[in-house]
Amino acid sequence: MQLTVAAEPFDSEDARRLVAALDAHLAQFYPPEQRFGPNLRAEHLDPGRGVFLVARRDGRAVGCGAIRVLDDSTAEAKRMYVEPDLRGQGVGRAVLAALEAAAREHGARRLVLETGVHQQAALELYRRAGFSQVACWGEYATSPSSICMEKRL
Repeated sequence: MQLTVAAEPFDSEDARRLVAALDAHLAQFYPPEQRFGPNLRAEHLDPGRGVFLVARRDGRAVGCGAIRVLDDSTAEAKRMYVEPDLRGQGVGRAVLAALEAAAREHGARRLVLETGVHQQAALELYRRAGFSQVACWGEYATSPSSICMEKRL
């Protein structure tokens, strides 16, 4: 089976479907004020400011993720998701590796992210990829369910 990860429009049908599935998944665990997906907007993905990636397995859109540039040296990973039937099969690792590469291409030397206390598989993925926990920043700082991480690129 072939797995590809490539930039796609944030408003494509597949992107919207994957983001909606992510939002529905997170809604099972977190109240609206503890879900930060909507803080990624289309303008964050303008050229030079970020990118939205879609993972496809044999042509089927099965995962996604994005980066948005925060400052001259930092990018934030956002909207990471893999369809439940393909979790544990390397899709998340491939998306994360592509996000790291995209962050480097955008000049980032540090990639940060926020995830939730109930996302144990995601936390394990990030730790295995070399991320370490840091103090939360901005809107995440007051969220009791947020865990923030970073990786030097």
